[in-house]
Amino acid sequence: LIQEIHHRVKNNMQIISSLLSLQASHTNNDEASEILNESRGRVKSMAMIHEKLYHSNNLSQLNIGDYLNNLVRDILRSYSSVSGRITSNIDVEDIYLNINTALPLGLMINEMVSNSIKHAFPEGHGHINVKLKYDEENYILTVSDNGIGLPKDVDPFESSSLGLKLVNSLSIQLEGELTVRRDDETVYTLKFKELD
Repeated sequence: LIQEIHHRVKNNMQIISSLLSLQASHTNNDEASEILNESRGRVKSMAMIHEKLYHSNNLSQLNIGDYLNNLVRDILRSYSSVSGRITSNIDVEDIYLNINTALPLGLMINEMVSNSIKHAFPEGHGHINVKLKYDEENYILTVSDNGIGLPKDVDPFESSSLGLKLVNSLSIQLEGELTVRRDDETVYTLKFKELD
């Protein structure tokens, strides 16, 4: 029954994703189209979790390594203008997380990687790293890119950007500690525990 619920939720989210895609293709406003496509990406990141759980033998725990590889590849593919010129490296230990933790984590990574693609590489090429490990007390997520970095006048914790607001909100939802380093590269680090 739980497996069937995951399947139906995934199907419903795919329908929502398709509707957003259709709406984006029927608007002449570039900004509206971009917003709809970003929303579509967020829905797809959640649908992917339900798809993974539906095909899993363990319906309560998600293999995060498989999920993040598919998620980042899908995000890069969705930005067809840079596809192939921005590379990624996913380094994830053998970690399994419950859906309550995996959903906000996936959304957060979706925002971080999408922000890097849109803002970090004005030349159109670069590299993004996603790393997740466990240090006996906390999970440590690191997302970095070798792009131009955050502008000096942008405070990532006070930004009006929807993407950065979501990153901050999701880190609070995960009850995590988020830090941002911006010297040679932009590095987001989140320390968190699995939610009950």
